[in-house]
Amino acid sequence: MLHVETRHAIHPDHAKGMDTTALRQHFLTQDMFQQGQIRLVYTHYDRFVMGGAVPDGADLTLDYVDVTRTPSFLDRREMGIVNIGETGTVAAAGETYTMNNGDVLYVGMGSGPVIFAGQGRFYITSAPAHRTCPSRLITVDDAVEVNLGATETSNKRTIRQFIHPLVMESCQLVLGYTSLLDGSVWNTMPAHVHDRRMEAYLYFGMTPEARVLHLMGEPTETRHLFIANEQGALSPPWSIHAGAGIGAYTFIWAMAGDNVDYKDMDMLPAEALL
Repeated sequence: MLHVETRHAIHPDHAKGMDTTALRQHFLTQDMFQQGQIRLVYTHYDRFVMGGAVPDGADLTLDYVDVTRTPSFLDRREMGIVNIGETGTVAAAGETYTMNNGDVLYVGMGSGPVIFAGQGRFYITSAPAHRTCPSRLITVDDAVEVNLGATETSNKRTIRQFIHPLVMESCQLVLGYTSLLDGSVWNTMPAHVHDRRMEAYLYFGMTPEARVLHLMGEPTETRHLFIANEQGALSPPWSIHAGAGIGAYTFIWAMAGDNVDYKDMDMLPAEALL
């Protein structure tokens, strides 16, 4: 079963006047992981797609998706998949990849149908592509690890880069995930914006009662979303994206836009946020 939701791009002047319900309607993504379903959110931010596939004992195939109007979803797209569940498999272009928890699979443009199987909970990201790059499974051990922050500022964290120029080649998709160390709560702090690229977050590894206070909006017009486990946030190029959590959590970050330069960001000290 396939379900697709479309989200249109929002101008920052429009976002300024939104109440909590409207902010959640436009920028929060939820209910992406449903048993026996593929559920996608198609956004008009760089035509980025995020979603989930939960095979639940029966194969799920992602192929024709009406919103793209191409014979197969990957005809003009690339894809990044993260397994946040138990061991499963993903098959594409005649190859079958076994994915353990935390592994990432890059699937290049033109790979045809993608088949999800096993006990995985597969987080799907996709962006338009103008050339084909080789598909590749990147395990946790293959990722580039970066440690940032400090205990004193409650933002000590480990960043793992998977679909990233230091690891592999992609067209415009960049992806990895960040885990907070014990005693730290803040992610992506100090905050930043990058007007050349949009970004999407998926928060996971949280207890049912935990929440992340996700900050968004223009630096001088900040807003917030309270986000639960396996929910996500769309971050337009004009928006900051930072947050603090109740308890342990990890977030997957994925970006698409003009470049794949992870360090292309405009930093904002805390005193610049209002």
